[in-house]
Amino acid sequence: MSRDPRVDAYIAQSAEPLRPLLEHLREVAHRALPEAQEAIKWSVPHFTVRGRNVAGMSAFKAHCALGIHGDAKSRHFIRVTSLADMPPEAELTALLCNAVQRIVDGRSPPVARAERAPRPEIPMPDEFAAVLARSPKAQAAFERFAPSHRRDYLEWITGAKTATTRDKRMAQAAEWIAEGRTRNWKYERPRKSS
Repeated sequence: MSRDPRVDAYIAQSAEPLRPLLEHLREVAHRALPEAQEAIKWSVPHFTVRGRNVAGMSAFKAHCALGIHGDAKSRHFIRVTSLADMPPEAELTALLCNAVQRIVDGRSPPVARAERAPRPEIPMPDEFAAVLARSPKAQAAFERFAPSHRRDYLEWITGAKTATTRDKRMAQAAEWIAEGRTRNWKYERPRKSS
């Protein structure tokens, strides 16, 4: 198994007392799963076989954990605070090898994702259509937005309880849309310009 430098960095950034625990878990995984690859998934180190997650380890403030992936019956979560709490290496090796065997045998099927029907479009209020029509730049930008961004604006506008609030929101929306901004632009990370 090759070592991923990102895993080295994760261990180095962990609390001092947890580093030996993480190193031990990593070494056990290397010995038990020579064909596995290291990766960072969900911001924590994982060991994968054939692109499927076998186990992941994570550090917290006072403990670290090893999560062994599997179905509901074969999933394991091990929490340790010291090397004395660590299960025997033979037990960890058996759990890891069983997880790999489920993947190899095809007994660990990929997670089935439920098909979701697309959400219906919210009808555009005539008043907002008139506001957008006054600014061709805003109208063109609104049409380029993803359906979710259009829905955000329309829900915000139609959710106003008074006509005064609705008018203020339509004016503000037209200004932001003309600038190419989504409804929640203040909370988005700045985009890197190429």
